[in-house]
Amino acid sequence: MSLSLITVNVGAPSLDRAQRQLRWLANRPEDVLVLTETKATAGSQYLAEAFATAGYAVAFPDHASGELGVMIVSKLATTPDPLGATMDYLPARAAGVVVGTTDGPLRVVGAYVPSRDATVDKTERKKTWIQRFDHALDATAREVPLLLLGDLNVLETTHQPAHRGQFAPFEYAFHTGLTVQHGLIDLYRHLHPDRVEHSWARRPDLGYRYDHAHGSLALAERLTSCEYVHETREAGPDGTRLTDHSGLAVRLALTATTTLLTSDPATAATHAEPEPTLF
Repeated sequence: MSLSLITVNVGAPSLDRAQRQLRWLANRPEDVLVLTETKATAGSQYLAEAFATAGYAVAFPDHASGELGVMIVSKLATTPDPLGATMDYLPARAAGVVVGTTDGPLRVVGAYVPSRDATVDKTERKKTWIQRFDHALDATAREVPLLLLGDLNVLETTHQPAHRGQFAPFEYAFHTGLTVQHGLIDLYRHLHPDRVEHSWARRPDLGYRYDHAHGSLALAERLTSCEYVHETREAGPDGTRLTDHSGLAVRLALTATTTLLTSDPATAATHAEPEPTLF
């Protein structure tokens, strides 16, 4: 048996785009979906309510007006991970759940790190969030294996192309620190040490590997695949894309203990209008 997860940046979708994303997500084989760049608007709310109506476990923290964040959707039974409650700065940008496996509990944390520009305010905002997230990882650290998925808006130091001058030392240090400070291995690099692949691109020859999966050593030892899913940013028959990011799918040689009884969320969504309540 195996346990599979995927992270996708959904790009704060409009309701129309969220409806198309739901149809795609509903057909994915993964047990857990980590959706980043969610927002307290009709599109993200539609996704949360469609999955919840279909019996999925949905972790969708309160998003302040205009703020972006993370949603975790699971076909497996979950309990809250303490990291979410520990975040005290832009808290919607991190969420965590715990799923049971025959090898013991597994922590799944989703993160959407703030982006920045050249302004002092945006730079300090990103730096502060990273500092608080590092603190939350330390404060909630335990022996339970942890899998971190999401759009981290940082690059590895050896990234190709190098994009010199676009990223500050603290941004590279965050990526490095996930391994050095927190013991989380870059799972994509663990399987593909030399491959050049990107999850977002301003143009085809100028890409960035923003979307990541990092896991404890015990998970790296159980890792069977870690692959980007590029179809999310390929134009469909109508000329539009689901999002401008590729997904990143992870498969582990673990067996979940409790699978929920779920139905098709795309069908469930046709029987319920979006409500104003957030999960």
